[in-house]
Amino acid sequence: MRSLELRMHLPVATVPESGVRCALLAPRLSLASCVRGHIVRSTAGLALGPEQRYNHFPASPLCAICWLFQGGATVVQRGDQAICEVTPRISLIGPHSVPVVSHNPGPVEALMVALTPAAVEALSGVPVSSLVNRVVPLEEVFGAAWGTMAQEVLRATDDARRIALFEDFLEPRWELVRDGTVLRADRFHYWVENLALRAAQSGVGVGMRQMERRIKQWAGQPLRDLRRMERAEETFFRAMASHQRGSLDWAEMAVDCGYADQAHLCRDVRRNTGHSPTDLLAAIEQEESFWMYRLRDQ
Repeated sequence: MRSLELRMHLPVATVPESGVRCALLAPRLSLASCVRGHIVRSTAGLALGPEQRYNHFPASPLCAICWLFQGGATVVQRGDQAICEVTPRISLIGPHSVPVVSHNPGPVEALMVALTPAAVEALSGVPVSSLVNRVVPLEEVFGAAWGTMAQEVLRATDDARRIALFEDFLEPRWELVRDGTVLRADRFHYWVENLALRAAQSGVGVGMRQMERRIKQWAGQPLRDLRRMERAEETFFRAMASHQRGSLDWAEMAVDCGYADQAHLCRDVRRNTGHSPTDLLAAIEQEESFWMYRLRDQ
């Protein structure tokens, strides 16, 4: 009930006809096991209403480095909790076990680089478990060299240059630690399964509880939650494809994606996004603030 009350206070926003620049860009191949993607978004020069400046994000095991080149952002809801946390201009976003809503008070131009938790821990030396459900200044996690790079990216004037600066900086550093991390592939599914395999092989006679503790230490969240997010991601893309073909059947989708029944699917979708499946699809089609769900690889 508390979650419903909070959502009722967030205004409904329609999707603007055109003008918003928003894209998901793939990283260079050498960084595919570290970077899941670059997200660029700009509402500069657009006459959007306040209700169109909200941003809805699902629960996610990923981390992200975020630059705000223009404008600002404030986290206004995390899970069921109404909050007011101003986002630093250059920040590290930790894994989130609950959906999040943020608000831009005016036009914004931003870049988010989505990183695997294992990569963040390997590159920074900071346990990712300490970053769950947090947004912190980048310099609290990474060293001075990262801060210098981040300022160079902040001064760059176009997306291609910004991404190139970041990837040129990251590539040699990732090469040094890549073989010592769990990630060998760029797909979330293989990463989750690799976590379980690594935990099982990390000692003779390892019990289930000890395995779960190790996985939570490495990823910041329990294996069951990671697998729930993995299944939700797969279900989301399959549901969107079926919806666009006009053949979406939620009961059938639940069975095909490994849920006990449709109610089980609905509970997981609400837990990851804060919305029922039907409401989520409608919001993706009709509300600007759900732009994150409309992103596709480019």
